[in-house]
Amino acid sequence: MRLVVTSQGTNLQSPLDPRFGRAAYFVQLDTDTGNYSAVCNSVNANAPQGAGIQAGKKVVELGAAVLITGHVGPKAFATLRAGNVAIYTGAAGTVADAVEDFKAGKLRCAGAADVEGHW
Repeated sequence: MRLVVTSQGTNLQSPLDPRFGRAAYFVQLDTDTGNYSAVCNSVNANAPQGAGIQAGKKVVELGAAVLITGHVGPKAFATLRAGNVAIYTGAAGTVADAVEDFKAGKLRCAGAADVEGHW
């Protein structure tokens, strides 16, 4: 399964970025192989508007089945759901911590956005 985790850095020990659309990086991880890579999100992180929608499209393009983040706004939520990405919010710690919490069932699958836009 391909997971994408919002991150402040480029590896599994990087702190999780609690923002989705304006996260510094997306760390994508294949749970079957353990391989991971980071994708820079600076274009969206610095966008005056539309960051969540564009970031959502990027995560869908990456082929993610699951997004793990701290929070997600309404437009990003709609974009991700339209792309069949399951959204798990409330993550904290490092990217590795968030992945372990997901695997242990400690994160909740979001049924709606949990912050307003432009958060």
